[in-house]
Amino acid sequence: MTEQNQELPDAESYDPSASSLAGQVDKSVMAELLSIRSSIDNIDATLVFLLAERFKATQKVGFLKAAHKLPAGDPGRESAQIARLRRLAEEAHLDPAFAEKFLNFIIGEVIRHHEAIAEDHQAAESNGAAAGPPRVPSEAPSAAVDA
Repeated sequence: MTEQNQELPDAESYDPSASSLAGQVDKSVMAELLSIRSSIDNIDATLVFLLAERFKATQKVGFLKAAHKLPAGDPGRESAQIARLRRLAEEAHLDPAFAEKFLNFIIGEVIRHHEAIAEDHQAAESNGAAAGPPRVPSEAPSAAVDA
């Protein structure tokens, strides 16, 4: 599924053997392909859970920044992180430009979340209430860079 507007199947209906190649290639080739794809599926699941953990941590950063009226972005930290991950990518034989794009996407999401947390915190302060749970912004990620 490459189009964003297509409905995705739910996790319960996921078929790891689904392929438009079924019946078109030798069974042994298909078996090897499915075996490799199984590993990819496991890695993808791990990435999702790791990203969830990362965003739980950055949410705490967002609350701390909001409470102390700190800016959502930290360009010095962001630059250092990008340089660090580019080096790690090179060591791992991963395209550093890809690693940077991926990190920039994540950082953009983090900044949007921090901005939303700050807005909620500021609104709660104006109303004399404690800030509630953060809202997750719905617009597309910004091109800004922050971790």
